[in-house]
Amino acid sequence: MARKSLVGVVADELLDRIIAGEFPPGASVPGELELSARHEVSRMTVREAMKTLEAQRILSVERGRGTFVNPLSRWNSLEAVLRAASEGKDDAAAAVQLIELRRMLESGACELAAVRISDAGLAALHGQLETMRAAYKAHDLAGFVEADLAFHDLILQAAENVFIAVLFAPLHRVLELRRTQTSEVREIQEHAIGHHQSIADALATRDPHLARDAMDAHMRQTLDDLKTYVLAGRPVS
Repeated sequence: MARKSLVGVVADELLDRIIAGEFPPGASVPGELELSARHEVSRMTVREAMKTLEAQRILSVERGRGTFVNPLSRWNSLEAVLRAASEGKDDAAAAVQLIELRRMLESGACELAAVRISDAGLAALHGQLETMRAAYKAHDLAGFVEADLAFHDLILQAAENVFIAVLFAPLHRVLELRRTQTSEVREIQEHAIGHHQSIADALATRDPHLARDAMDAHMRQTLDDLKTYVLAGRPVS
């Protein structure tokens, strides 16, 4: 693997500090002299690193005032947003927005899958559902999360739309982390099993409207569960 340039190293380390909360949205970041001393690089290297983060809309330069951190909603780098969602300290808003994205994409994918899924695909869905039930009974969190993710992946594959697959590929890491966090709650597991059964039943009818509604209901329940059991008492900006 190629080594990162000094510019990339400085940009990544500053992004790490932003994600860790050292520089929250609206805060100013250190100037070129301080950063060049910290990283033992030239001011030109620091300047280029800052330009990299500015191009990703992570930072905004205000002439005469300094350089400031933008809110996550303004960032335009998917990689940076996913890092913030999986590693950030105050990520309640990102957690909610991730489910909002899933609701838009997965409900549509389920609608497509209803008329394209094979009998073998339906059987595989039921297999993952039974694995979820067994993992729930055995208090096997890792097994439950793995089967949950596999159930949804089967639907995305059955949609037979390459763009959906490409969009979801970089989300896998953060989705796995989120599932592990939420699935620690037994009530959330129970809700998930019930909704997965409804989705599988709807897909078996080959009715795209029923399938879309079933997935949409699951996403709404997932968001409600997140707010009730995981984010209760935490501000969601």
